[in-house]
Amino acid sequence: RFCLPLLLASLPAMAAGEEMAPALQDSWGDFWLFRFFVNAAGYASIVVPGFLLIQYFKRRNYLETGRGICFPVIKSCVFGSEVKSVHQEDGSLPSRAEPTESSTARQVFKLLFCAAGLQASYLTWGVLQERVMTRTYGATETDPGEKFKDSQFLVFMNRILAFTVAGLYCALTKQPRHGAPMYKYSFASLSNILSSWCQYEALKYISFPTQVLAKASKVIPVMMMGKLVSRKSYEYWEYLTAALISVGVSMFLLSSAPNRHVSTVTTFSGVVLLAGYIIFDSFTSNWQDALFTYKMSPVQMMFGVNVFSCLFTVGSLLEQGALLESLRFMARHSEFMAHAVLLSVCSACGQLFIFYTINQFGAAVFTIIMTLRQAFAILLSCLIYGHTVTVVGGLGVAVVFMALFLRVYARSRMKKRSKKLPPGEAPVQKV
Repeated sequence: RFCLPLLLASLPAMAAGEEMAPALQDSWGDFWLFRFFVNAAGYASIVVPGFLLIQYFKRRNYLETGRGICFPVIKSCVFGSEVKSVHQEDGSLPSRAEPTESSTARQVFKLLFCAAGLQASYLTWGVLQERVMTRTYGATETDPGEKFKDSQFLVFMNRILAFTVAGLYCALTKQPRHGAPMYKYSFASLSNILSSWCQYEALKYISFPTQVLAKASKVIPVMMMGKLVSRKSYEYWEYLTAALISVGVSMFLLSSAPNRHVSTVTTFSGVVLLAGYIIFDSFTSNWQDALFTYKMSPVQMMFGVNVFSCLFTVGSLLEQGALLESLRFMARHSEFMAHAVLLSVCSACGQLFIFYTINQFGAAVFTIIMTLRQAFAILLSCLIYGHTVTVVGGLGVAVVFMALFLRVYARSRMKKRSKKLPPGEAPVQKV
């Protein structure tokens, strides 16, 4: 409890000693910690009144005393139907559609379609993300150009399109009857916004390969959050693979290359932002898993989370006056406009490919595809942006991905074994 205040108090001094690019040192307002607190204050200006309203309606027993045209809206937002479904083994995902009359060739085509869609969406998204956050726009022989600095606007762009796509999908297809109180999505939404903001902001201080590898290692804090939030238990092999991932990431981060490019330098701020991304993202996945105890589809979850994400981000941007400033930057640089729109399209399409792949082939196949995507993302970033990886760093990357594939293999074996066991018999010992 004493470490966090001490860390926050020492951050400005540590940041001042870092070797940051001149564009990041324009003013104190450009420092990420200051921006983080300004954004958080903007979210609080929406969260606090909302919390007080929810408490007011609950104390007033509004379900029995409320009347009028606002009653259905307030009931849906504050109370919901409060009917929970039985929590399935996979929790967050609907049962996978079993192929009945589909031929092998058709299934192979579907798998290739899913793999190509996921790879194209997220590899393009990764390349554009690094381009937007680390390169200048409008550079000429006489003008060095300017960088886009407001990560929150990019989060808003991603969420507004995802909200639109999910809303149209829910409107055009049959969905389960929604029962969760809408306000419960706000918790996952807030942590999701903060994790995305940390992810964009971290690219100002670390290389993209470092960020990808850190994302691959988020299984460790996810397990810790699972223990704290959902009281989950884990197998021994899960702890083993988590330890291997830690070793691999450490080898990559501690490896040093001669004549390192300035964009590949990992600073203290970058490490803190990466840690923030992983912690917030771990909370998001565990909170969403708890929300799936209500009867809902993944697309309904996507819609509910993005409703609040749009509300929080646009409110904060308007309060800071940053929305108009970002739109003016977009008007000055048409290339940035194209990149921002394509980023949002890739993010929204990627989420739809996630749902379709898991529904058709299960979580194990999806995990393998996404693990390969992370490896390709590192390779692509090194080729396009000239990042260097040492032999020790390369071995660290190999250890991480070996542990991830081992994790997928062990999980699939455990599922097959648990199906063969008689009812009531525990498959393995958990800790």
